Amino acid sequence: MELQILPQEFTVCKISNTENVDFSHEFVFLSKTDDEISLVCEAVHTPADAIACESGWRVLKISGVLEFTMVGVIAKIAELLAAANISIFVISTYNTDYVLVKAERLDDCVQVLTKAGYICK
Repeated sequence: MELQILPQEFTVCKISNTENVDFSHEFVFLSKTDDEISLVCEAVHTPADAIACESGWRVLKISGVLEFTMVGVIAKIAELLAAANISIFVISTYNTDYVLVKAERLDDCVQVLTKAGYICK
């Protein structure tokens, strides 16, 4: 399986509303539940009025479209990275999944996944 390493640095934020979220940017991931609104965006586009932020994330995008019948794609990646003590944050979209790791652990992440047969580029 191939993973594309996105060049940008990302931030995970908790926001109170979407007023200051610019959806014209290439990567804007938004989720809303009954008690929060979470935003993942390029670090340079972090809203100034964010309630809380965790910056310094890098993203590995699973290449291609994943069928809904595929089982264990994220579980296997999570298992490998957990064994290496690498924390992840995962985003799923209709087409594919994105695995976020802290920037300082990106090289370790790539090494672990490459050793397990993944192609990271």
